[in-house]
Amino acid sequence: MGVILQSTGNWAVRLRTHTTFPIFIMAVQPVLAAKDVTVQFGEDVVLDGIDLTIGTGERVCVTGRNGAGKSTLLRVLAGRHTPDGGAIWHDDKAQIAILDQSLLPGSDATVYEAVAVGVAGRGALLTEYRRLAEDLSAPGAAARLEILQQEIERTDGWALDHEIRSVVSRLSLPTDARLAELSGGWRKRISIARSLVGAPNVWILDEPTNHLDIPTVHWLEREMLEFQGTLMFITHDRELMRRVGNVFVDVGLGRVRRYAADFRTFLARREHDDESLAADQKRFDKKLAEEEAWIRGGIKARRARNQGRVRMLESLRTRRLERRQAAKLHLEVDAGSRSGNYVKELSGVSKALGTTPVLRDVDLLIRRGERLGVVGANGVGKSTLIRVLLGDLEPDSGQVKTGTRLETAYFDQQRSVLDPDRNVADTIADGREYVTINKRDIHTISYLRSFMFSGDQARGPVRVLSGGEQNRLLLARLFSLPTNMLVLDEPTNDLDVDSLELLEQLLADYSGTVLLVTHDRAFLDNVVDSILVLDGSGSVVQYHGGYTDWLEAGGRFPPEAMPGFSAAPLQTAGKSERQQARETDRESRRAERAAARELEKVPGRIEALEARVAELNEEMGAAGFYQRSQSEQQVVFDATAEAEVALEALYVRWEELESALGGD
Repeated sequence: MGVILQSTGNWAVRLRTHTTFPIFIMAVQPVLAAKDVTVQFGEDVVLDGIDLTIGTGERVCVTGRNGAGKSTLLRVLAGRHTPDGGAIWHDDKAQIAILDQSLLPGSDATVYEAVAVGVAGRGALLTEYRRLAEDLSAPGAAARLEILQQEIERTDGWALDHEIRSVVSRLSLPTDARLAELSGGWRKRISIARSLVGAPNVWILDEPTNHLDIPTVHWLEREMLEFQGTLMFITHDRELMRRVGNVFVDVGLGRVRRYAADFRTFLARREHDDESLAADQKRFDKKLAEEEAWIRGGIKARRARNQGRVRMLESLRTRRLERRQAAKLHLEVDAGSRSGNYVKELSGVSKALGTTPVLRDVDLLIRRGERLGVVGANGVGKSTLIRVLLGDLEPDSGQVKTGTRLETAYFDQQRSVLDPDRNVADTIADGREYVTINKRDIHTISYLRSFMFSGDQARGPVRVLSGGEQNRLLLARLFSLPTNMLVLDEPTNDLDVDSLELLEQLLADYSGTVLLVTHDRAFLDNVVDSILVLDGSGSVVQYHGGYTDWLEAGGRFPPEAMPGFSAAPLQTAGKSERQQARETDRESRRAERAAARELEKVPGRIEALEARVAELNEEMGAAGFYQRSQSEQQVVFDATAEAEVALEALYVRWEELESALGGD
């Protein structure tokens, strides 16, 4: 018999007469379910009469755009938020733990105490016992300690104490450290530990990889795969989706779509459904056009017998507006001027923070057009390296050289450049009506609409924006600046998958230099052409290829960076035939990816050169051209010849690339 948390209508009465939950016929026993659930914030309907059942043992990944209602769905299913309509059902054996997006605040609580909060009642007893045991000088401490010990024994609290210590150990957490002393990454680990204490059989995680380093993401992935219960999670990490999810629930426009499939199959089936929806929307648009034409007919539409048709038109207009609000994110970047060939050079650079060496005798050369990903555990010096490269930190020794004509834009994961009281449009344009992108003036509101900001949001303050919206605002601001070097510190946090893929495409088309810090493994593989590995010893090792290429070549983080399990050595001695074959295959795949990226750009370059040749030919054919001086004519002749040679070379290169990639 299940437990009904909230209900409307007669459905709750029917439930009391059933031992199972009567929504879908499932191959597995249901553990959570929603029936006709509606959630509304003001006029915004986030969930609109949805039905959803989650089965025992399923690993459910919830997908959708920022603001679509993913977190709301998790909170409603977990019993943390009461829906405005419908009912939520839990199996009576369900033990639910939820990991929120928000970080634990810094406080005087110890790690042990923060984790113990995960089990109300018994956790508080253990916390009070530990505090009294450390200071028996307080009046009545001994007597109170004896009472606490009896209560702990009565409630099997020592078993919980053992479990807390075990989870803390698995995550390599410092038991007695104060939260105020710990970074965001460590506090995220504590939140994970808290959610695991109490042996839940339903584990719900909302963006669990935010603030984690890549080694901890690997550990978390393993924990999720080995979890012996039902799993629900939201993530922007596509590798986590691919490796962990076996059911996908897509949220959008108030509705949910459930797919019992692996990640690749889910994407294909969702695309097919979206195509069907697009066909429906085309028919819808035709109907809307007919109704708009009808109402413009005048007085007939206002007659009482036609009011139903007028109301239908209003409904159609509302649905059309909802579709517009779900439009694709569009990004454009100002390419700036061309930098020199050598962008940054570090020679023998060392830097210590306090007495801790972070960078030790680092040599690094960054060339124009390179795309570098910086990886390593939290605290090994990734941010320090970035700040030294940007000139925000002076090295203790060594030299930092900056190339010529360098224009750098920096994306800050802390959102420190955002003024919460300033309006969104002014954040982009400093009070101007237009922004200039690639020498083209674009109205500020229109530019922000391409980043999915409504007119009201553009005129409103930054402080009311969600985390994902603030990140989009930072990206919009970043891409409005003329730049030939982008430095991105955790740009993927809080972005939805659609935005991530478009950001990847933007960076693929970007002609400047990219320096990227991220824990998103798929984003690294899709964007960078080499990675800088920081292993905690102070060294920086450059590896040509993506993150997966580095792993396949035997690269590993040091064991102390990996909570819960050890890692293989960073370097491998000797190469077997199998390793050599993998390296050959890897080089082939890397070359193929590079060729595909180049091929995408060739048609645009050809089009630009063809336009240039046509422009020059038009200039030569203009009246008065041959009355110019011979030197002036020669400049145009040389430019035409140069453009034609470059155009012919591009045609040849186009054929080579298509042939190499198996094109027709």
